[in-house]
Amino acid sequence: MVGERDILDEFEHTARRPTSPSVPVRVGMVIEDRASGFTGDVVKITIEAVTLRDRHGAHRHFRFKPGGFLIEGRPVTLVRETGTAERGPVITASGSLRTGPAVAARTARASRIWVEGRHDAELLEHVWGDDLRELGIVVEPLHGADDLASAVADFAPAPHRRLGVLLDHLVDGSKESRIAATVRHPDVLITGHPYVDVWAGIRPNVLGLDAWPEVPRGEVWKE
Repeated sequence: MVGERDILDEFEHTARRPTSPSVPVRVGMVIEDRASGFTGDVVKITIEAVTLRDRHGAHRHFRFKPGGFLIEGRPVTLVRETGTAERGPVITASGSLRTGPAVAARTARASRIWVEGRHDAELLEHVWGDDLRELGIVVEPLHGADDLASAVADFAPAPHRRLGVLLDHLVDGSKESRIAATVRHPDVLITGHPYVDVWAGIRPNVLGLDAWPEVPRGEVWKE
């Protein structure tokens, strides 16, 4: 009859709903429980549950459930890391989707990515490490960009030997923008971000803050 509930239609509608990708859970991952909003790093994994520790040191246990967690805002289904877990889709830290087993790092290619310092290199490794290893691209710290033009000349970029450079505070009128203007080469890409330090580009709510503190001019930003 018209208007009557059709349980088969409801079942088919449910079956067509998109499923969240399965992600092997590891100690140290930062995840959020969708139901409670509790966010923290993974400190313990059991057969039935995962234990999270928030920024205040509080511990809470959550059972594994389909689509029950968020990683970088993306719904995922956490699974214990086993030999078969990698067969499903896996979201890397950069948000790219890996549908097969992890690919071993390739032999380093001639091309490079340069960053200003160790912290920048650590961030790129944390976010894009999986992608860069698959491509065979090495990230190297410059330890300061003041001599960028001479460093690029020594590197001798070419079509088979390309160079990418990531600079902090690359805005009009900054010292970094003037340094970038000294390099003009078809096989060199210089890009950057508007922040004084690359870590300021991280959303402060990842650490439970509403905003990064305003640092007075003349005070060392990292301190």
